[in-house]
Amino acid sequence: MKSIVVKQPNDLVIEDRPLPTPAAGEVRVRIKLAGICGSDSHIYRGHNPFAKYPRVIGHEFFGIIDAVGEGIEPSRLGQRVSVDPVISCGQCYPCSVGKPNVCTSLVVLGVHRDGGFSEYAVVPAKNAFAIPDAISDRHAVMVEPFTIAANVTGQVNPGTKDIALVYGAGPMGLTTVQVLKGVYNVSQVIVVDRIDERLTMAKKSGADWVINNREHSLAAQLAEKGIQPTLIVDAACHPSILQEAISLASPAARIVIMGFSSEPAEIIQQGITGKEISIFSSRLNAHKFPVVIDWLTQGLIDPEKLITHTFDYHHVVDAINVFEKDQQRCCKVLLTFA
Repeated sequence: MKSIVVKQPNDLVIEDRPLPTPAAGEVRVRIKLAGICGSDSHIYRGHNPFAKYPRVIGHEFFGIIDAVGEGIEPSRLGQRVSVDPVISCGQCYPCSVGKPNVCTSLVVLGVHRDGGFSEYAVVPAKNAFAIPDAISDRHAVMVEPFTIAANVTGQVNPGTKDIALVYGAGPMGLTTVQVLKGVYNVSQVIVVDRIDERLTMAKKSGADWVINNREHSLAAQLAEKGIQPTLIVDAACHPSILQEAISLASPAARIVIMGFSSEPAEIIQQGITGKEISIFSSRLNAHKFPVVIDWLTQGLIDPEKLITHTFDYHHVVDAINVFEKDQQRCCKVLLTFA
């Protein structure tokens, strides 16, 4: 089989590998589609602190089960599945309180273990979620990106009275916008970014108001309308954002941080306690695949609004270059394998 392998930073090859055999409790998936994420780019460029090389990247993937290991029902053969990349022990403290996404022995497909940028992948059977026939292949491969938004919103319980501010109109921000509007019916969703074309994508995904903070002061724009956001999501992931969010937030607001910046962020504690602001962080997803599949079945979210490019996997380097460089037109890039 052919696999996309990052041998070391900036050294990506497509190489022949033996067809894997599923062990007990596993299934083999013939990959049809996979999505490129920022973390794939970071591994390729050597900027992901968790990755080990060489690595078959890719943690957003969809395909068909074509072999099963011992203990797995043969009836699963031929099943269309999206794969949850989060593999957890189920026993440690985080797992015991419903946070397998930060398991003490966490393994993420495409990061710690070979992932889905391959013609075939072997995965735990429990991580392969059946996709209803009514959901297209293109939407099925987008389940994992939407689980990120499901994890964020699941922590903060958005409501119809909320005024939400989302920093960043990249894939994480846009999936969050769709979930806030389509699932939770949040009264107003404001999106701030520095690229007008991304803000246009945000409007298409349901944003009520978009602000280019390269051209306009976000604080001034909100103050002019007397708005204090009650829910703020940092999907832009810059260390300067947290303090600004604290200063803009309503009393009793919730703030969610999604980034992995290693740079220090300077904050004023009084701003947090004075308003009794709750600050959350969110990583990957905690058993959110069934939730997102249900949203897709109900038509509450629309992945098609985020898919901008599709490449045959042989052109993966071109695809990653577009993902990295064309921020005006590019949002979600898919690779086809079959």
